[in-house]
Amino acid sequence: MSRTSRVRTTLLALPAAALLALIPSTASAYPNPGTVTGATVIHDPTMIRTSAGRYLLYGTGGGLGYRTSTDRIAFTAGSDAFTTKPSWWSSYATEAWAPDISYHGGKYLMYYAVSTFGSNKSAIGLAGSTTGLPGSWTDYGVVYTSTTSSDYNAIDPNLFVDDDGKWWLSFGSWWTGLKMIQIDPSTGKQLSSNTTRYSIASRPTGTKAVEAPYIVKRNGYYYLFASYDTCCAGTSSTYKVKVGRATSVTGPYYDKNGVAMTNNGGTAVLESHGSVIGPGGQSIMNDSDGDLIVYHYYDGNDNGTPKLGINLLNWSSGWPVAY
Repeated sequence: MSRTSRVRTTLLALPAAALLALIPSTASAYPNPGTVTGATVIHDPTMIRTSAGRYLLYGTGGGLGYRTSTDRIAFTAGSDAFTTKPSWWSSYATEAWAPDISYHGGKYLMYYAVSTFGSNKSAIGLAGSTTGLPGSWTDYGVVYTSTTSSDYNAIDPNLFVDDDGKWWLSFGSWWTGLKMIQIDPSTGKQLSSNTTRYSIASRPTGTKAVEAPYIVKRNGYYYLFASYDTCCAGTSSTYKVKVGRATSVTGPYYDKNGVAMTNNGGTAVLESHGSVIGPGGQSIMNDSDGDLIVYHYYDGNDNGTPKLGINLLNWSSGWPVAY
């Protein structure tokens, strides 16, 4: 057993009270990312573990960049997800970004965004693969779009499949915030019998900076993670991860203080600390040793280079706490 495995096993064996004592409780004491090595320069990471135990990670970086690992520590880079760019992308941009990978019905699915930075002339696309490997993806075309006259931005997609088998896609960036639509499991696209676009988080006063939704269900609650404030500015980035919870997938979501996420609410999960600057672009993954928050941050010790961050989450308080 590796040293890392022994440490993880020891942590899992601790009583809840002892484990909580190890978890930082203030913004100045957020945990540093777990150890990762190799090809760790990435934005907007999304990760899944195959049945054989291999980690597949995609993210923004020269397209839909690929990384892989066998131990969640050492990562190597591979080719872009797409060997040939789908022709429809050219109506929106030349590259895709912010992927979301999942596995349903014997197939890997990847939702992704096609847009340019700061524009809401955007589209969400969908691709499928039997292996999840670069070059194996078949594009299924456009799922949802926004235009420059829209009050929302169709980027940063995340698929959530509920216990009742219903599929939901959340997305959004700035403008009037985060949205959600119901998805038809047979097509991966919007359900024709429900065309409602739900609002699940927004910042009606001050900055409009909320994006990158990710939803999970734990202990009877739906939890909405999102990235707040400014991404992609290196050591000047103010990105942070916040969360709210709801008893219905479509909301309303409230933070720990009871403030609605549609009214500037959100409880902090990760913020800048030390050389870890602007953590965000997060996804949540359930692994053999618990839930992970997978994100990027800017390394203050490396000229603000965007790097991969991975931490475990503890839910014993009813709210996710990174450690």
